Amino acid sequence: MITLFLILIGIIILLCIWLNNVSARIGIPTLLAFIVLGMIFGNNGLVPLHFEDHVFAKETCTVALIFIMFYGGFGTRWDSAKPVVREATLLASLGVILTAGLTGLFCHFALRWGWGDSFLLASVVSSTDAASVFSILRSKKLGLRNNTAPILEMESGSNDPFAYMLTALMLSIMNGNATGIGISWMLFAQLAFGAGCGVGIANLASWILERFRIKGEGYDSLFILSVAILSYAIPDLIGGNGYLSAYIVGIMLGNSDFPGKKALVNFFDGVTGLMQVLIFFLLGLLARPLFLHRAILPALAIFAFMLLVARPLSVMSILTPFRKYRFKQQVLVAFVGLRGAASIVFAIMAMTDNPLVENDIFNIVFCLVLLSISIQGSLIPRVARKLDMVDENANVMRTFNDYSEGTQMQFGSIDIVPESSWSGKRVIDIGLPKNVLLALVLRKGERLIPRGDTILQAGDKVIVVTKTFEDTKTYLVEKTVKKGGKRDGHTIGELSGESLVLLIRRNGEDIIPSGETRTLAGDVLVILNAK
Repeated sequence: MITLFLILIGIIILLCIWLNNVSARIGIPTLLAFIVLGMIFGNNGLVPLHFEDHVFAKETCTVALIFIMFYGGFGTRWDSAKPVVREATLLASLGVILTAGLTGLFCHFALRWGWGDSFLLASVVSSTDAASVFSILRSKKLGLRNNTAPILEMESGSNDPFAYMLTALMLSIMNGNATGIGISWMLFAQLAFGAGCGVGIANLASWILERFRIKGEGYDSLFILSVAILSYAIPDLIGGNGYLSAYIVGIMLGNSDFPGKKALVNFFDGVTGLMQVLIFFLLGLLARPLFLHRAILPALAIFAFMLLVARPLSVMSILTPFRKYRFKQQVLVAFVGLRGAASIVFAIMAMTDNPLVENDIFNIVFCLVLLSISIQGSLIPRVARKLDMVDENANVMRTFNDYSEGTQMQFGSIDIVPESSWSGKRVIDIGLPKNVLLALVLRKGERLIPRGDTILQAGDKVIVVTKTFEDTKTYLVEKTVKKGGKRDGHTIGELSGESLVLLIRRNGEDIIPSGETRTLAGDVLVILNAK
């Protein structure tokens, strides 16, 4: 029996890979294909698996959402998000509350639902989907004007914890377990314990990464994987918001400097993709196509209200007071309000926690997510261009954490032998070709940062910026020169320390510096870290 089950799992995975390629070729959202695949294997599908274990589905999706939340932080670059952190934080918290409030009122007064059902469904669908937003921005290479991409990334990455709190609160009220003191304590514990544990776990993990070298290929990925799991489990055990903690740990670790971070970003990108496949496949398994006709009309009405009223009003009420966001930009931010994995997890939670629900919330959420990813997800690039919000010169990859190590510059190595023309010469006298920089000298186990008067010796291994050089101890970081800061206005030769500036990005231009090159405020320095 287990052999047949494994064969079935293998076939499903292969079908997911095939569907990913097909959907990209014909323009259908990938996640939509996974839902359809789940429906094919659902109880009323062509190959029915007879799966109805909602508790198992809830626990599985909860674990999957941990990694989606963690990657929401780990993949976000703090230098890009920092200028818009206030706006993004308000959208992720107050924006979720406003969206849920408006949607709940619509369900009650327009659809004639009870108060409990109205605000439970509104809470379930109140957050936007980070993985979908990340995927669209990266796959379409959608560079957006006026820091729009960082706003979308940080908001979508951090707003699920607030939707979770609202959902848990509504379930508690509907089950009759809520009191004034209990609600106050729950909200305090969710925020305080979630944020506190997140900061503490992130600092501990950073301390370990700085002081201990993790030996063995791939074990650094396992270490970060375990940190992601603990970042949810520890605060959840004591009543904190595990999703908030996972996001905080992700963003703090993702913006720390340590070897191999690019590979880890790519690793968690793949893990997050797998978790999304799992969640959407389970959604397809649990869906009941025979009952969808009852859910499609209310789902369509809620989708239209959220897209045209609730989300725009929430976004505009928050961004308008800042005065620097044009109307077109606010419209785009409002439009990129995709409903996705988190809404599915919270809908399953609503089913399993047994509140007195009168409406088919799960199938309504199923239809709503289907509409969101198929309509909004497909139209985002077109809407962005229609609103003139696309910046063709902007590189959206700069807003993600794998960019700092994704530079076109690569390392190469040259061995200095006794008969070499470089042996015994100063660096300044060897006549390096244009746009080639001598970055590092490996000499008898020592790692030397060369200067103009450094004399090369036979037996040295010289590292130049030209071709691939494999060394986990050597990696690149980027630092922005702040006005009035310690790097502002100094020549490269005057900058002290053990690191070497390999590249200066200035006003869209890449500059290979010399010792006399002077830095300016706003420059992005690509620095060699040779710890």
